[in-house]
Amino acid sequence: MSYRLAIASMSLGRAWIHDLTAKFTAAASAGLPAIELFFEDLLHIAKSLPGGPTPSNQLLAARQIRALANSLNLEIMGLGPFCNCEGMLSAVAKAEKLEELQLWFQIARILGTDLIQIPSTFQTKGFTGDLDIVVGDLREYAELGAAQNPPFRFAFENLCWGTFNSRWEDAWAVVKGVDRPNFGLCLDTFNIAGRGWADPAREDGKVENADEVFGQSLRNLVREVDVKKVFYVQVVDAERLSQPLDEQHPFHVDGQRPRMSWSRNARLFICEEERGGYLPVIDVLKALCDEKDGLGYKGWISMELFNRSLLEPGSQVPKEHADRAMESWRRLENVMGWENKIDSIPARRAVKGNASRVVQGWEMSARYNDKPGPSTIFASAFSFIRRALAAFTGV
Repeated sequence: MSYRLAIASMSLGRAWIHDLTAKFTAAASAGLPAIELFFEDLLHIAKSLPGGPTPSNQLLAARQIRALANSLNLEIMGLGPFCNCEGMLSAVAKAEKLEELQLWFQIARILGTDLIQIPSTFQTKGFTGDLDIVVGDLREYAELGAAQNPPFRFAFENLCWGTFNSRWEDAWAVVKGVDRPNFGLCLDTFNIAGRGWADPAREDGKVENADEVFGQSLRNLVREVDVKKVFYVQVVDAERLSQPLDEQHPFHVDGQRPRMSWSRNARLFICEEERGGYLPVIDVLKALCDEKDGLGYKGWISMELFNRSLLEPGSQVPKEHADRAMESWRRLENVMGWENKIDSIPARRAVKGNASRVVQGWEMSARYNDKPGPSTIFASAFSFIRRALAAFTGV
Protein backbone atom coordinates (compact mmCIF):
# COMPACT_ATOMS: atom_id res chain seq x y z
CA MET A 1 0.00 0.00 0.00
CA SER A 2 1.09 3.55 -0.70
CA TYR A 3 -1.01 6.72 -0.30
CA ARG A 4 -4.71 6.97 -1.08
CA LEU A 5 -6.24 10.42 -1.57
CA ALA A 6 -9.61 11.53 -0.18
CA ILE A 7 -11.38 14.77 0.72
CA ALA A 8 -13.79 15.52 3.56
CA SER A 9 -17.23 16.30 2.12
CA MET A 10 -17.67 19.31 4.38
CA SER A 11 -14.49 20.82 2.88
CA LEU A 12 -16.40 21.41 -0.37
CA GLY A 13 -19.16 23.52 1.21
CA ARG A 14 -21.49 23.33 4.18
CA ALA A 15 -24.53 21.11 3.76
CA TRP A 16 -27.28 23.70 4.18
CA ILE A 17 -25.80 25.88 1.42
CA HIS A 18 -24.21 23.44 -1.04
CA ASP A 19 -25.97 20.19 -1.95
CA LEU A 20 -24.10 16.92 -2.02
CA THR A 21 -24.62 16.32 -5.73
CA ALA A 22 -22.67 19.50 -6.56
CA LYS A 23 -19.95 18.66 -4.05
CA PHE A 24 -19.46 15.07 -5.20
CA THR A 25 -19.48 16.18 -8.84
CA ALA A 26 -16.83 18.81 -8.10
CA ALA A 27 -14.65 16.25 -6.32
CA ALA A 28 -14.90 13.75 -9.16
CA SER A 29 -14.24 16.42 -11.81
CA ALA A 30 -11.12 17.58 -9.97
CA GLY A 31 -9.76 14.04 -9.84
CA LEU A 32 -10.37 13.39 -6.14
CA PRO A 33 -11.18 9.67 -5.95
CA ALA A 34 -12.66 9.25 -2.47
CA ILE A 35 -14.80 11.01 0.13
CA GLU A 36 -14.57 11.17 3.91
CA LEU A 37 -18.27 11.70 4.57
CA PHE A 38 -19.14 14.36 7.12
CA PHE A 39 -22.30 13.23 8.91
CA GLU A 40 -23.76 16.72 8.55
CA ASP A 41 -24.24 16.05 4.84
CA LEU A 42 -26.19 12.84 5.42
CA LEU A 43 -28.29 14.37 8.19
CA HIS A 44 -29.17 17.37 6.01
CA ILE A 45 -30.56 15.06 3.34
CA ALA A 46 -32.47 13.05 5.94
CA LYS A 47 -34.02 16.24 7.33
CA SER A 48 -35.38 17.08 3.88
CA LEU A 49 -37.28 13.78 3.62
CA PRO A 50 -40.92 13.34 4.64
CA GLY A 51 -40.93 12.76 8.39
CA GLY A 52 -37.56 14.39 9.03
CA PRO A 53 -34.30 12.79 10.20
CA THR A 54 -35.77 9.55 11.54
CA PRO A 55 -33.52 6.46 11.62
CA SER A 56 -35.24 5.07 8.54
CA ASN A 57 -34.73 8.35 6.67
CA GLN A 58 -31.06 8.39 7.64
CA LEU A 59 -30.74 4.95 6.06
CA LEU A 60 -32.53 6.21 2.94
CA ALA A 61 -30.13 9.16 2.82
CA ALA A 62 -27.20 6.74 3.05
CA ARG A 63 -28.58 4.83 0.06
CA GLN A 64 -28.91 8.07 -1.90
CA ILE A 65 -25.33 8.98 -1.11
CA ARG A 66 -24.00 5.55 -2.03
CA ALA A 67 -25.85 5.65 -5.37
CA LEU A 68 -24.51 9.13 -6.09
CA ALA A 69 -20.96 8.13 -5.18
CA ASN A 70 -21.13 5.03 -7.37
CA SER A 71 -22.44 7.04 -10.32
CA LEU A 72 -19.34 9.26 -10.10
CA ASN A 73 -16.92 6.41 -9.29
CA LEU A 74 -16.21 7.87 -5.84
CA GLU A 75 -15.35 5.73 -2.84
CA ILE A 76 -16.65 6.55 0.67
CA MET A 77 -13.55 5.90 2.79
CA GLY A 78 -14.95 6.84 6.19
CA LEU A 79 -17.82 8.35 8.17
CA GLY A 80 -17.61 10.87 10.98
CA PRO A 81 -17.59 12.54 13.34
CA PHE A 82 -19.25 10.37 15.98
CA CYS A 83 -19.10 13.18 18.52
CA ASN A 84 -19.08 13.54 22.29
CA CYS A 85 -19.37 9.85 23.05
CA GLU A 86 -16.63 9.18 25.63
CA GLY A 87 -16.58 9.95 29.34
CA MET A 88 -20.33 10.48 29.67
CA LEU A 89 -21.53 10.70 33.27
CA SER A 90 -25.20 10.00 32.54
CA ALA A 91 -26.23 6.37 32.12
CA VAL A 92 -29.21 7.53 30.05
CA ALA A 93 -26.98 9.54 27.69
CA LYS A 94 -24.63 6.59 27.31
CA ALA A 95 -27.51 4.24 26.46
CA GLU A 96 -28.73 6.71 23.83
CA LYS A 97 -25.23 6.90 22.34
CA LEU A 98 -25.02 3.12 22.13
CA GLU A 99 -28.35 3.08 20.30
CA GLU A 100 -27.09 5.79 17.95
CA LEU A 101 -23.97 3.73 17.24
CA GLN A 102 -26.08 0.77 16.13
CA LEU A 103 -27.69 3.08 13.56
CA TRP A 104 -24.26 4.28 12.44
CA PHE A 105 -23.21 0.68 11.80
CA GLN A 106 -26.14 0.33 9.40
CA ILE A 107 -25.38 3.67 7.74
CA ALA A 108 -21.68 2.90 7.30
CA ARG A 109 -22.47 -0.54 5.91
CA ILE A 110 -24.74 1.01 3.26
CA LEU A 111 -22.06 3.58 2.42
CA GLY A 112 -19.52 0.80 1.93
CA THR A 113 -17.03 1.85 4.60
CA ASP A 114 -15.77 0.07 7.71
CA LEU A 115 -14.26 3.19 9.31
CA ILE A 116 -15.95 5.50 11.85
CA GLN A 117 -14.10 8.56 13.14
CA ILE A 118 -14.41 9.67 16.78
CA PRO A 119 -13.06 13.11 17.79
CA SER A 120 -12.24 13.85 21.42
CA THR A 121 -15.12 15.50 23.23
CA PHE A 122 -15.23 19.27 23.48
CA GLN A 123 -18.17 19.33 25.89
CA THR A 124 -17.69 20.39 29.50
CA LYS A 125 -20.93 19.53 31.29
CA GLY A 126 -21.88 15.90 31.82
CA PHE A 127 -18.47 14.52 30.82
CA THR A 128 -15.32 13.43 32.61
CA GLY A 129 -11.76 13.09 31.43
CA ASP A 130 -11.08 10.17 33.78
CA LEU A 131 -8.99 7.87 31.60
CA ASP A 132 -10.52 4.67 32.97
CA ILE A 133 -14.05 5.85 32.16
CA VAL A 134 -13.08 7.20 28.73
CA VAL A 135 -11.24 3.99 27.85
CA GLY A 136 -14.13 1.87 29.12
CA ASP A 137 -16.65 3.69 26.95
CA LEU A 138 -14.52 3.49 23.83
CA ARG A 139 -13.57 -0.14 24.42
CA GLU A 140 -17.28 -0.99 24.52
CA TYR A 141 -17.75 0.71 21.15
CA ALA A 142 -14.75 -1.15 19.73
CA GLU A 143 -16.06 -4.50 20.91
CA LEU A 144 -19.50 -3.78 19.47
CA GLY A 145 -17.87 -2.83 16.18
CA ALA A 146 -15.76 -5.98 16.13
CA ALA A 147 -18.89 -8.10 16.64
CA GLN A 148 -20.55 -6.73 13.49
CA ASN A 149 -20.47 -8.62 10.21
CA PRO A 150 -18.37 -7.30 8.61
CA PRO A 151 -16.57 -5.64 11.56
CA PHE A 152 -15.99 -1.90 11.95
CA ARG A 153 -12.90 0.09 12.88
CA PHE A 154 -12.75 3.34 14.88
CA ALA A 155 -10.24 6.17 14.46
CA PHE A 156 -9.86 8.42 17.54
CA GLU A 157 -8.69 12.00 16.94
CA ASN A 158 -7.44 14.61 19.38
CA LEU A 159 -9.11 17.97 18.76
CA CYS A 160 -6.77 20.82 19.65
CA TRP A 161 -9.66 22.50 21.50
CA GLY A 162 -10.84 19.26 23.13
CA THR A 163 -11.83 19.44 26.77
CA PHE A 164 -9.70 16.55 28.02
CA ASN A 165 -7.77 14.95 25.14
CA SER A 166 -6.39 17.81 23.06
CA ARG A 167 -2.89 16.51 22.27
CA TRP A 168 -1.72 13.57 20.20
CA GLU A 169 -0.17 12.21 23.39
CA ASP A 170 -3.64 12.13 24.98
CA ALA A 171 -5.18 10.34 22.00
CA TRP A 172 -2.38 7.78 21.96
CA ALA A 173 -2.85 7.08 25.67
CA VAL A 174 -6.55 6.46 25.01
CA VAL A 175 -5.85 4.12 22.07
CA LYS A 176 -3.31 2.16 24.11
CA GLY A 177 -5.81 1.91 26.95
CA VAL A 178 -8.63 0.66 24.72
CA ASP A 179 -6.22 -1.99 23.41
CA ARG A 180 -8.41 -3.44 20.69
CA PRO A 181 -7.19 -4.19 17.14
CA ASN A 182 -10.06 -2.25 15.53
CA PHE A 183 -9.45 0.94 17.56
CA GLY A 184 -6.74 3.28 16.33
CA LEU A 185 -5.82 6.87 15.54
CA CYS A 186 -6.87 9.59 13.13
CA LEU A 187 -3.88 11.94 13.12
CA ASP A 188 -4.64 15.45 11.88
CA THR A 189 -1.77 17.78 11.02
CA PHE A 190 -3.77 20.83 12.12
CA ASN A 191 -4.87 19.40 15.46
CA ILE A 192 -1.36 18.19 16.24
CA ALA A 193 0.38 21.47 15.35
CA GLY A 194 -2.56 23.62 16.46
CA ARG A 195 -2.15 22.38 20.03
CA GLY A 196 1.56 21.71 20.34
CA TRP A 197 2.97 24.65 18.34
CA ALA A 198 0.29 27.29 17.68
CA ASP A 199 -1.81 29.53 19.87
CA PRO A 200 -4.14 31.91 18.00
CA ALA A 201 -4.73 33.93 21.17
CA ARG A 202 -1.08 35.05 21.30
CA GLU A 203 0.40 37.95 19.35
CA ASP A 204 2.90 35.77 17.48
CA GLY A 205 0.42 32.93 16.94
CA LYS A 206 2.63 30.41 18.74
CA VAL A 207 3.02 28.81 22.15
CA GLU A 208 6.09 29.78 24.17
CA ASN A 209 9.29 28.13 22.88
CA ALA A 210 7.18 26.64 20.11
CA ASP A 211 9.91 25.24 17.85
CA GLU A 212 11.88 23.58 20.63
CA VAL A 213 8.86 22.14 22.42
CA PHE A 214 7.14 20.94 19.27
CA GLY A 215 10.29 19.45 17.80
CA GLN A 216 10.63 17.26 20.88
CA SER A 217 6.94 16.35 20.67
CA LEU A 218 7.36 15.08 17.11
CA ARG A 219 10.44 13.08 18.08
CA ASN A 220 8.40 11.50 20.85
CA LEU A 221 5.61 10.71 18.38
CA VAL A 222 8.02 8.87 16.08
CA ARG A 223 9.47 6.94 19.00
CA GLU A 224 6.22 6.03 20.76
CA VAL A 225 3.36 5.56 18.27
CA ASP A 226 2.81 2.19 16.59
CA VAL A 227 2.21 2.95 12.91
CA LYS A 228 -0.18 -0.01 12.68
CA LYS A 229 -2.54 1.95 14.94
CA VAL A 230 -2.65 4.95 12.58
CA PHE A 231 -5.84 4.27 10.62
CA TYR A 232 -5.71 7.44 8.53
CA VAL A 233 -4.22 10.93 8.33
CA GLN A 234 -5.93 14.27 7.72
CA VAL A 235 -3.79 17.01 6.17
CA VAL A 236 -4.70 20.64 6.79
CA ASP A 237 -3.07 23.97 7.68
CA ALA A 238 -4.45 27.23 9.11
CA GLU A 239 -4.13 31.00 8.70
CA ARG A 240 -1.87 33.17 10.77
CA LEU A 241 -4.36 35.69 12.15
CA SER A 242 -3.61 39.39 11.86
CA GLN A 243 -4.49 39.94 15.52
CA PRO A 244 -4.81 37.70 18.58
CA LEU A 245 -8.11 35.84 18.81
CA ASP A 246 -9.41 37.58 21.93
CA GLU A 247 -12.81 39.04 22.80
CA GLN A 248 -12.35 41.84 20.25
CA HIS A 249 -11.62 39.48 17.36
CA PRO A 250 -14.40 39.01 14.76
CA PHE A 251 -14.08 35.21 15.12
CA HIS A 252 -14.69 35.34 18.88
CA VAL A 253 -17.75 33.53 20.21
CA ASP A 254 -18.68 33.75 23.89
CA GLY A 255 -18.01 30.46 25.63
CA GLN A 256 -16.00 29.06 22.72
CA ARG A 257 -12.29 28.35 23.06
CA PRO A 258 -10.04 30.44 20.78
CA ARG A 259 -8.63 27.36 19.05
CA MET A 260 -12.15 26.19 18.21
CA SER A 261 -13.12 29.59 16.76
CA TRP A 262 -9.88 29.63 14.78
CA SER A 263 -10.46 26.10 13.53
CA ARG A 264 -13.98 26.79 12.31
CA ASN A 265 -13.05 29.95 10.42
CA ALA A 266 -9.47 29.81 9.27
CA ARG A 267 -8.25 26.37 8.28
CA LEU A 268 -6.57 25.98 4.90
CA PHE A 269 -5.54 23.14 2.65
CA ILE A 270 -1.94 22.11 3.13
CA CYS A 271 0.70 23.99 1.06
CA GLU A 272 -1.41 27.16 0.82
CA GLU A 273 1.13 29.54 2.31
CA GLU A 274 0.01 32.28 -0.09
CA ARG A 275 -3.32 32.28 1.76
CA GLY A 276 -1.63 32.67 5.14
CA GLY A 277 -0.84 29.07 6.08
CA TYR A 278 1.90 29.04 8.71
CA LEU A 279 1.79 25.87 10.77
CA PRO A 280 4.68 23.35 10.63
CA VAL A 281 2.35 20.79 9.09
CA ILE A 282 4.97 19.46 6.67
CA ASP A 283 7.13 18.63 9.69
CA VAL A 284 4.18 16.75 11.16
CA LEU A 285 3.58 14.87 7.92
CA LYS A 286 7.24 13.93 7.63
CA ALA A 287 7.15 12.58 11.18
CA LEU A 288 4.14 10.48 10.23
CA CYS A 289 5.16 9.32 6.76
CA ASP A 290 8.93 9.42 6.29
CA GLU A 291 10.21 5.88 5.84
CA LYS A 292 13.61 6.57 7.42
CA ASP A 293 13.07 9.21 10.10
CA GLY A 294 9.31 8.93 10.69
CA LEU A 295 6.65 6.33 11.34
CA GLY A 296 6.56 5.23 7.70
CA TYR A 297 2.77 5.54 7.51
CA LYS A 298 1.08 4.48 4.27
CA GLY A 299 -2.65 4.65 3.64
CA TRP A 300 -5.47 7.16 3.43
CA ILE A 301 -4.60 10.87 3.29
CA SER A 302 -7.73 13.00 3.63
CA MET A 303 -7.71 16.65 2.56
CA GLU A 304 -9.66 18.71 5.07
CA LEU A 305 -10.48 22.27 5.91
CA PHE A 306 -13.05 24.25 7.83
CA ASN A 307 -13.26 27.85 6.69
CA ARG A 308 -15.66 30.76 6.47
CA SER A 309 -15.40 30.37 2.69
CA LEU A 310 -17.49 27.19 2.91
CA LEU A 311 -20.47 29.34 3.93
CA GLU A 312 -20.32 31.52 0.82
CA PRO A 313 -23.20 31.11 -1.64
CA GLY A 314 -22.69 30.32 -5.28
CA SER A 315 -22.41 27.20 -7.40
CA GLN A 316 -18.70 27.88 -7.91
CA VAL A 317 -17.81 27.21 -4.25
CA PRO A 318 -17.61 23.37 -4.39
CA LYS A 319 -15.58 23.51 -7.61
CA GLU A 320 -13.20 26.13 -6.27
CA HIS A 321 -12.52 24.10 -3.13
CA ALA A 322 -12.14 20.83 -5.03
CA ASP A 323 -9.66 22.47 -7.41
CA ARG A 324 -7.76 24.00 -4.48
CA ALA A 325 -7.57 20.62 -2.78
CA MET A 326 -6.17 18.98 -5.90
CA GLU A 327 -3.61 21.75 -6.39
CA SER A 328 -2.66 21.37 -2.73
CA TRP A 329 -2.16 17.65 -3.28
CA ARG A 330 0.08 18.24 -6.31
CA ARG A 331 2.23 20.63 -4.28
CA LEU A 332 2.35 18.12 -1.43
CA GLU A 333 3.47 15.34 -3.76
CA ASN A 334 6.38 17.54 -4.84
CA VAL A 335 7.35 18.58 -1.30
CA MET A 336 7.16 15.03 0.07
CA GLY A 337 8.60 13.29 -2.99
CA TRP A 338 5.42 11.28 -3.44
CA GLU A 339 5.31 11.25 -7.23
CA ASN A 340 4.20 7.80 -8.42
CA LYS A 341 3.43 6.73 -4.85
CA ILE A 342 -0.33 7.13 -5.05
CA ASP A 343 -2.59 4.09 -5.13
CA SER A 344 -5.18 4.23 -7.88
CA ILE A 345 -8.78 3.59 -6.95
CA PRO A 346 -10.16 0.58 -8.85
CA ALA A 347 -13.12 1.49 -11.02
CA ARG A 348 -16.48 0.51 -9.56
CA ARG A 349 -19.36 -0.34 -11.81
CA ALA A 350 -21.01 2.88 -12.89
CA VAL A 351 -24.66 3.28 -12.04
CA LYS A 352 -26.88 3.07 -15.09
CA GLY A 353 -28.77 6.29 -15.42
CA ASN A 354 -28.15 9.48 -13.50
CA ALA A 355 -27.97 8.94 -9.74
CA SER A 356 -28.30 12.66 -9.15
CA ARG A 357 -31.79 12.47 -10.63
CA VAL A 358 -32.67 9.91 -7.98
CA VAL A 359 -31.46 12.32 -5.29
CA GLN A 360 -33.09 15.38 -6.80
CA GLY A 361 -36.36 13.55 -7.38
CA TRP A 362 -36.51 12.48 -3.78
CA GLU A 363 -35.68 15.97 -2.53
CA MET A 364 -38.43 17.43 -4.72
CA SER A 365 -40.88 14.92 -3.30
CA ALA A 366 -39.90 16.03 0.19
CA ARG A 367 -40.38 19.71 -0.62
CA TYR A 368 -43.90 19.16 -1.91
CA ASN A 369 -44.89 17.01 1.04
CA ASP A 370 -43.94 19.08 4.08
CA LYS A 371 -46.58 17.37 6.22
CA PRO A 372 -47.22 14.04 4.52
CA GLY A 373 -49.57 11.43 5.84
CA PRO A 374 -48.52 7.80 6.38
CA SER A 375 -49.63 6.73 2.92
CA THR A 376 -47.56 9.48 1.30
CA ILE A 377 -44.49 8.56 3.33
CA PHE A 378 -44.90 4.87 2.47
CA ALA A 379 -45.41 5.54 -1.22
CA SER A 380 -42.48 7.95 -1.41
CA ALA A 381 -40.20 5.59 0.51
CA PHE A 382 -41.20 2.63 -1.66
CA SER A 383 -40.58 4.68 -4.80
CA PHE A 384 -37.16 5.79 -3.62
CA ILE A 385 -36.09 2.28 -2.59
CA ARG A 386 -37.19 0.93 -5.98
CA ARG A 387 -35.18 3.63 -7.78
CA ALA A 388 -32.14 3.19 -5.54
CA LEU A 389 -32.15 -0.57 -6.08
CA ALA A 390 -32.41 0.03 -9.80
CA ALA A 391 -29.38 2.31 -9.58
CA PHE A 392 -27.33 -0.37 -7.83
CA THR A 393 -28.44 -3.33 -9.94
CA GLY A 394 -28.71 -1.53 -13.26
CA VAL A 395 -32.23 -2.83 -13.95
